[in-house]
Amino acid sequence: MLNEVKVIICGKEYKIKTAEAPNYVYALARALETKITEITAASGSSPYAASIMVAMALLDDLNKSNQRLDNIRDQTKEYVDEAGRTRIERDAAQKEIEVLKSKITQLENMVKLKQLSDSI
Repeated sequence: MLNEVKVIICGKEYKIKTAEAPNYVYALARALETKITEITAASGSSPYAASIMVAMALLDDLNKSNQRLDNIRDQTKEYVDEAGRTRIERDAAQKEIEVLKSKITQLENMVKLKQLSDSI
């Protein structure tokens, strides 16, 4: 269900249809207006120009966040692949341990038999 939310940004009312909660949209609008106001106060630029600057900064943040997310995904994939390789190596080592234990048991039995035959 879409909510129709009315927000005022820089004195202008906007009606937004969104699936988001109204309080979330209000918070976004307040944050946007704060950024626009900061830029207009600092540079004396118009709210329109400040809006473009805010949009550019937000897109920059979004692109950098997406790059970091892609890096994290790549690292995670590497970790999962490494864990899989390590698991395969562990399984092979455990099989080798079982084989070696079996050989030790065989050798111990052979030693006992040799000792028994020597004592007879």
